[in-house]
Amino acid sequence: MSIRFEGVSHSYPERGVVLRELDLEVGPGEILCLLGPSGCGKTTLLRLASGLEPLQQGRITLDGQLIAEPGRETPPEARGVGFVFQDYALFPHLTVEENVAFGLRFVPRGQRQWRIMDALARVGLEAFAKAWPHMLSGGQQQRVALARALAPRPALLLLDEAFASLDARLREQVRDDTLHVLQEAGIATLIVTHDAEEAMFMADRIALMNAGRIEQLGAPSALYLAPSTRFVATFLGEVNRLPAVLRGGMAETAIGAVRVLPPAPAPDGAAVEVLLRPEGLRLSDPDSEGVVAEVEACRLLGATTLVHLAVADGQGGLLHLHARLPPGVWLGRGDRVSVAMDPERAFVFPPEAP
Repeated sequence: MSIRFEGVSHSYPERGVVLRELDLEVGPGEILCLLGPSGCGKTTLLRLASGLEPLQQGRITLDGQLIAEPGRETPPEARGVGFVFQDYALFPHLTVEENVAFGLRFVPRGQRQWRIMDALARVGLEAFAKAWPHMLSGGQQQRVALARALAPRPALLLLDEAFASLDARLREQVRDDTLHVLQEAGIATLIVTHDAEEAMFMADRIALMNAGRIEQLGAPSALYLAPSTRFVATFLGEVNRLPAVLRGGMAETAIGAVRVLPPAPAPDGAAVEVLLRPEGLRLSDPDSEGVVAEVEACRLLGATTLVHLAVADGQGGLLHLHARLPPGVWLGRGDRVSVAMDPERAFVFPPEAP
């Protein structure tokens, strides 16, 4: 099934408007991540979809059936929507299987036990059916919450910052496990996160939100490699900021020029800014073609090596740049290298307002 939001707006007395005429659809079996900073309206949209918040403006349909419009709401328990909360909301006085059974009150008694064990098997916890929540790790508790949400066979699954309370190493494993469960279940899923890496890992599409609106919607690769705005470019990953001038359809910087696709962000001769991903900075022997830079630091970060560089800005000052290289590359402080840009990792925008 799919869910569609049409012209949805919402406000709170103490915060003002948090959603502004938002249109969005999550397709059947699709995993869509709502990504954005705190306060941009992500969780509010989930609460509206689940029925925990009454809709003030617009309409919401699930598989073509109206479930919410102002003054007309389908009750939460009748929507067929599963919800995994950030704190998991497990009942401490109930065992794992009793927690999962909580969402099966309207399922015939003869089917409940099979549904419980099927849901626990999906998340790999069938051996913990009789355990109490306090006996489980954080990752196991998250999987119980997911099993409870999946057991009623919902038409839509909602996850609100479901991995935020896990430590970094465990978070990676639980995210991976959850992704496989969601793909196998084939349920339309809406995930709220403020973590760009998590969104790119989990999502078929990302809706990047800013101040109650969708700034850009598309595949993770589209947002990362072809950001439509400065906000998108900076939110999806680290960038180097290079002052530039537009000349003849090129944005000229201290380390090279980038072709500007029409429409140009400013008239010829105007100042602009080039945002360059760290992996888009190419390093070579100092005698090679390019601009010479000095290494300030080099740090191995596991999957990549981060190199800090200083390069002349052409106006008597220095630019501080970051380059990400494959692991195993090592440069010492004070080494000199030649730097150049990969234009596929560079984006041109008007200068940021002061």
